[in-house]
Amino acid sequence: MTTPAAKEMLVLGMMSGTSADGIDTAIVRISGAPPALVAKFESHHHVAFCPLVREAVLRLANGAPTTTAEISRLDFVLGEEFARAAIAACKSSGTRLEEVDLIGSHGQTVFHQGARARLAGAWRVASTLQIGEASVIAERTGVPTIANFRTADIAAGGHGAPLVPFVDYLLYRDDERGRVALNIGGIANVTVIPAGAASSDVFAFDTGPGNMIVDALVQGMTRGRSKYDRGARIALGGRTIQDLLARMMREPYLRKRPPKTAGREQFGQAYVERLIAWGKRHHAEPADLVRTATVFTSLSIADAFRRLILPRAHVGELIVAGGGARNPLMMAQLAASVPGIEIVPSSRFGVPTDAKEAFAFAVLAYESFHGRANNLPSATGASHSVVLGKLHYGRVR
Repeated sequence: MTTPAAKEMLVLGMMSGTSADGIDTAIVRISGAPPALVAKFESHHHVAFCPLVREAVLRLANGAPTTTAEISRLDFVLGEEFARAAIAACKSSGTRLEEVDLIGSHGQTVFHQGARARLAGAWRVASTLQIGEASVIAERTGVPTIANFRTADIAAGGHGAPLVPFVDYLLYRDDERGRVALNIGGIANVTVIPAGAASSDVFAFDTGPGNMIVDALVQGMTRGRSKYDRGARIALGGRTIQDLLARMMREPYLRKRPPKTAGREQFGQAYVERLIAWGKRHHAEPADLVRTATVFTSLSIADAFRRLILPRAHVGELIVAGGGARNPLMMAQLAASVPGIEIVPSSRFGVPTDAKEAFAFAVLAYESFHGRANNLPSATGASHSVVLGKLHYGRVR
């Protein structure tokens, strides 16, 4: 049943990405309905995970041996973490929690396989698992909470990702100019919006690694003292290893055609360990590996432009968000690799680069709450449009 959009809503969107560095929260004031939906960004807040929580998340996400008990407990621990992040975001912005009408929580992905795989030799299934129990969030905050956005799309035959293109289309569609929205988080993904596009004309996919490989190398070489290469200082002190870069550019994932999604299954700890082993065999300096991985991210995005985007759409503008937007080497390499395309930050459109995905899940939650389909089958590969997410009411106000 569709609920009419009777009033403006204050919605809090929350996101923890593949880097698992913490929770980004965006407070968004939303009214109306597509195509006349109005979403006004109000504030952004980031809360870092404590080292023990982050270590547990990364162990699970990298496929380490675990138990159902550990997964269940971490699900509820992360529910508490997301609830605290929501409360902290309100306090930071001077917003009373009672003013918030709805929370949209992406949760923390610990497994995602959008393509079907065999189980016990009998079934072929796609599956995904985001943890961070939404009932805990709703109970602690007193705010209705929508979570588990990806499962409905997978049930409809899609990859369960990417989901942000629905919001990209609302934000960036232009009658005269073709645009690509690029988010460089742990994984890099693009939404392609041709000039004058209908929603069915939009296509999107993960291009490959974003910051995931670089972050893991930096954390290893600094023994955890640094989580990422701030300002590309480490990469700028190294050299690009051309032989290794050529080897990385032959990664089979890059040759796959969309719809496609990537994650730690392709570019996680096992991939990083192979890079480190290669570096040891060839006496490569750690900074050289970091620089090569940084350049690889940029070139894999540019490769996607050449083979998968530009043959299908004329692109005048590239709108960049995510942590990679702050990496000067990554951005300079990307600019050099896609000449003739203007590169602009998402902040030019009113949403800070670090808040883009949290903002998107606020909008997705708002649409789900009103019973409106909010996936893009042209992006995810689903057989039809669906309403994403599950609603948890928690305690009654």
